[in-house]
Amino acid sequence: MRLLRSTDLALRLLMRLAVAGESSPTTREVAADMDVPYTHAAKVVAELQHLGLVDARRGRGGGLTLTEKGRTASVGGLVRTFEGDGDVVDCEGATPCPLHSGCRLRGALRRAQEAFFASLDPVTVADMVGEPTGALLLGISKRPGAV
Repeated sequence: MRLLRSTDLALRLLMRLAVAGESSPTTREVAADMDVPYTHAAKVVAELQHLGLVDARRGRGGGLTLTEKGRTASVGGLVRTFEGDGDVVDCEGATPCPLHSGCRLRGALRRAQEAFFASLDPVTVADMVGEPTGALLLGISKRPGAV
């Protein structure tokens, strides 16, 4: 299973904010640090803010901070939220699969997808930034003197 770019960015952004300490990087700074388009990062930040995982403040002294809810958020729950609950394969698309009525593959893939999510459920954002990951995250900033 391959994650959507927005899911990947959401997880990396939360991890980056988890190690930010007292600094509050802006969306533009985080986008540059992660080498992603600003517009894509802004959409992900908006969704994370809507979910209550990130606080975003504008203006002087503004920036992004991780909320306590964001720190303790389940990675499995986050992946489910960003990926949606669709099937791994589209059996009923524009050209429905001729095996649809008797196929066992769809059920097997659904169970595998649920096992994937379930294995991520107990993992929190805070868990993901333990050493050595935390130090690596602190080193990705391209801004001189930044955290």
